[in-house]
Amino acid sequence: MSNNTGMVAVRRIDTFVLRAPIEQPVRTSFGVMRDRPAVILRLEDADGVCGWGEIWCNFPTCGAEHRGLLVDTVLAPLLLGRAIDTPEGVAAHLTQKTHILRLQTREAGPLDQAIAGIDIALWDLYARRCAEPLCRVLNPEAGETVPVYASGINPEGACTMVKRCRDEGFRAFKVKIGFGDGRDLDTLARVRDVMTAEEQLMADANQAWDEPQALRIVERLEEHALKWLEEPMPVDTPIEHWRRLASSTSVPLAGGENFSTPAEFDEAVENNVLQVVQPDICKWGGISGCLPIARRALQAQRSYCPHYLGGGVGLIASAHCLAAAGGDGLLEVDANFNPLRTQLALPFPRLADGQLQLSQQPGLGIEPDISAIEQYTVLHRKRTE
Repeated sequence: MSNNTGMVAVRRIDTFVLRAPIEQPVRTSFGVMRDRPAVILRLEDADGVCGWGEIWCNFPTCGAEHRGLLVDTVLAPLLLGRAIDTPEGVAAHLTQKTHILRLQTREAGPLDQAIAGIDIALWDLYARRCAEPLCRVLNPEAGETVPVYASGINPEGACTMVKRCRDEGFRAFKVKIGFGDGRDLDTLARVRDVMTAEEQLMADANQAWDEPQALRIVERLEEHALKWLEEPMPVDTPIEHWRRLASSTSVPLAGGENFSTPAEFDEAVENNVLQVVQPDICKWGGISGCLPIARRALQAQRSYCPHYLGGGVGLIASAHCLAAAGGDGLLEVDANFNPLRTQLALPFPRLADGQLQLSQQPGLGIEPDISAIEQYTVLHRKRTE
């Protein structure tokens, strides 16, 4: 990691696997989260400077422990003591070094997610060494706020959730659908009835439909004036099916959280399929991989709206990536109860009138309170050189 103090190596890696109990499950069309998991990384260099990262781990239910152990047993030995020039170089190195393992195990997804968390932590560490907020390291012209929307709104109690989120400062809301046409349309109608004319509504189907189902329901969705419809079909649906769906509706289509290569994003943009591009920096690519995709999307006149549903470290990192990219995109903020969101991102940024205020402290500008979340820690592994 090159700066005015020279090249620095990582000397210690802490991996924390956390699980916070919740009363209200988080439901999607393909599964239910009955607790809130998080895998948090703390990287420390030879000078004692540290950086924090987060790994996507929502599914399957055992996924958090598995990804945490991948870091501890596979990736940490490849990173500790290695001379570092740039975070991008480290991500590429770890990907290359695990190539045969990916082929042998078919574990590309969990490995990509673990490497993404390391990449985020390295960028945080690098920005702290530069004594600058991460967004300014990535783009000196980055702003201090990012627009946000409330996400993860279940059909049950959706109207109550929207009203609560409005009181908290949100002005845009995304509702989960994909539970049957009648129920989905009823949910959207009820939510639209409690929204003001200035507020925005989005819907997320979580890959629930095949092409005939999607074509049937999008006609009915137009009356709700959605800002976008997210993942109406599985992401591996052939591109010609996506083109037919996109050309059949005026509702903008969104997606990208489940893409895993730059080529997939480029294909969706070049074929005029996605109007809203949503990479998840904790799920694939980290900042090194997702920021270039965001910039290409903006150049193609698309919106970049980072996907995110996890703990506080990944949320704040996503906010910095959005601020660095610029454009008219919104940051996804899960509206469901999750103590791992706020306690992992202290001091938690101020939210007002649809905008999140980014810290101007170095790096991510947050310091997770590990002692406060000790009750949620189910695994902690420490590796040193």
